[in-house]
Amino acid sequence: MYATWFYDSIPLANLLGCLAIVSYILTLLPTSLRIVFPALKKAKFPIKLLKYRRQLGILAFILALGHAWLLIAKRNFDFFDLTTYRVYVHGSATFIIFTLLTVTSNDWCVKKMKKNWRQLHQLTYVAMFLLFWHINDKMSGHWNFMTPLVVIGMATMIILFLRRRWLERQTKKSPKVKEQKSIEPLSD
Repeated sequence: MYATWFYDSIPLANLLGCLAIVSYILTLLPTSLRIVFPALKKAKFPIKLLKYRRQLGILAFILALGHAWLLIAKRNFDFFDLTTYRVYVHGSATFIIFTLLTVTSNDWCVKKMKKNWRQLHQLTYVAMFLLFWHINDKMSGHWNFMTPLVVIGMATMIILFLRRRWLERQTKKSPKVKEQKSIEPLSD
């Protein structure tokens, strides 16, 4: 009975999309947690997530691919119509980013691309904002019971990311501030 209710209340394409987002959030979580909450650096959960980050990212891509495939089949998209791309710009851009990240998520690409690999994988943060836009745009007006959880999860990741960036900037600025303060008394 529960399985029937669950299946009827959430289409498979949406379920795959939600699972893709959960997997994606798990790839973003360890770094942000370790920087925003330094006490968690040695906690087992972020360490395990960090260890399996690539696999979780590939899983997120596979689930997103299933999500996209089912929706394309269901809605019979016309790929030669520019309106399709305008309507789904956020989903398409996110999928392209996920594809690039998945294709380069191997040791060979890390070695060959060097610094460029790291720069390319910074696109994951662009995808985070695009994905949040995609969820809010496409699910507005017809939420299911999983939508608020996904929205809260993505909003939390964005807040953690912004806090992380702010802390990283403060850390970069603080040596200069300390250096200036130590120089000022000597100049008097």
